[in-house]
Amino acid sequence: MKETLIIAGFGGQGVLSMGKILAYAGVMQDYEVTWMPSYGPEMRGGTANVTVILSDKRISSPIAHEYDTAIILNQQSMDKFEPLVKPGGTLIYDVNGITRHPVRKDIHVYTINATEECARMGNARLFNTMILGGYLKVCPVVSMDNVMAGLKKSLPERAWKMLPANEEAIKHGGEIIHKV
Repeated sequence: MKETLIIAGFGGQGVLSMGKILAYAGVMQDYEVTWMPSYGPEMRGGTANVTVILSDKRISSPIAHEYDTAIILNQQSMDKFEPLVKPGGTLIYDVNGITRHPVRKDIHVYTINATEECARMGNARLFNTMILGGYLKVCPVVSMDNVMAGLKKSLPERAWKMLPANEEAIKHGGEIIHKV
């Protein structure tokens, strides 16, 4: 098993955190793991992406030029990374802010309206874990127990009170993802 994933959007959307949660979960599942963040100096509002590779064999390089899965959270990222999804791969995107939807017919495309759901629930901080839940529904590469352990490891102790809400957001994300 090898999953090469890119998560891309704006700074402040939890892009790097999603990758870190998956990386920790992969380590706890005894996978070989790479986590390679990339972000502009602006931080919030600037572009951000992270490449995560999870594998049951040694990983030769943390650098990827094509991806099994792309999670896209803004139009700039759609333009840049849609062409880099391997044929037969998966593209997941939040519909908010996307003006040009994916056009490829050789990949599996899913939408998740996490922005709207988080607004409805009144908690925008659950956005990234809701997206993560959608991804895990489509690509169950790590167990929920390991995801929760990875989430706890990636959060500072003062934020642990949010663990139950994040777990619910992960489960809800799996319910609201739809194949296009």
